[in-house]
Amino acid sequence: MRFSVATIAAAAMLGLASQAAAETVAPGDVKFEDGTVTVSVSGAAGDPANGAEVFKSRKLGNCLACHTNSAMNNELFHGDVGPVLDGVADRWSAEELRAIVVNSKAVFGDETVMPGFYSLEVGKFVSEDLVGKTILSAQEVEDVVAYLGTLKE
Repeated sequence: MRFSVATIAAAAMLGLASQAAAETVAPGDVKFEDGTVTVSVSGAAGDPANGAEVFKSRKLGNCLACHTNSAMNNELFHGDVGPVLDGVADRWSAEELRAIVVNSKAVFGDETVMPGFYSLEVGKFVSEDLVGKTILSAQEVEDVVAYLGTLKE
């Protein structure tokens, strides 16, 4: 039996996708330990460049709506609801930052206004088309954590 190069490539891609999916931690299975999430939720390292894009995107993280970040002074509409993120990597470990991004309520309590970006605990009155979905993907969480890791004094 002969297979075309395209068929072999498609099978290889399917195998890689299955392998990557097996490494992703489902939102409900993320383990919090003492305010940290020690395991990558995507099973892969984050990309700080993509994390910066997710961080500032109003359609994804929208982090600038609440936080000031002088590394992004050229972006509009920095908020002052959350803490300034300059030097955040000096104040929090990657494991702590991951926990905060995944589900800040698990770290700071239910009173925080910061959403859980990789949590299905999103509150009441969720639009039907968003039920069962997270704000960010597992890889986007890792990318944001990698970006935050670059913010040192």
